[in-house]
Amino acid sequence: MKKLIVSFIFLVIAFPMVAMALSWTIIFVVWNGNVYEVTEEAVAESQIRQVIGEVKTKENEYSGKFHGNASNYYPIGTKYYDIEGTPSSEEIAVETEEGQWVKAIFAHKAPFHLGDFFIRYLPFFLSGVVLLLGFILFKKKKPPV
Repeated sequence: MKKLIVSFIFLVIAFPMVAMALSWTIIFVVWNGNVYEVTEEAVAESQIRQVIGEVKTKENEYSGKFHGNASNYYPIGTKYYDIEGTPSSEEIAVETEEGQWVKAIFAHKAPFHLGDFFIRYLPFFLSGVVLLLGFILFKKKKPPV
């Protein structure tokens, strides 16, 4: 019994159980395959143009992986806007609360995720399947000669 207790204590000390969680150093949003670092710089209402997107998914806090329009801070539904005079490939505005926006600056391209591929190309794929099925059904229903 003593050996079992000593072995257990040794295992606990030798292989400590560590909680795995990420701590993000930046707040970011992902839009259109690009990662934008959110700044504290306010954007005036006069510079805000139309809505270009919104947060649809949250990043996985254990793996750090994300796909689609995601954020590590903002809740699902947070809107992204064009900023007047600035291309959205460089900067966008993020609505922090009703009538208040902050600037988000392009940081880098988002890492590839298979989910992004399906989300982007699913409508084309489904259209192709519908057309193919329609073609097959049309060919089978030939009028009698």
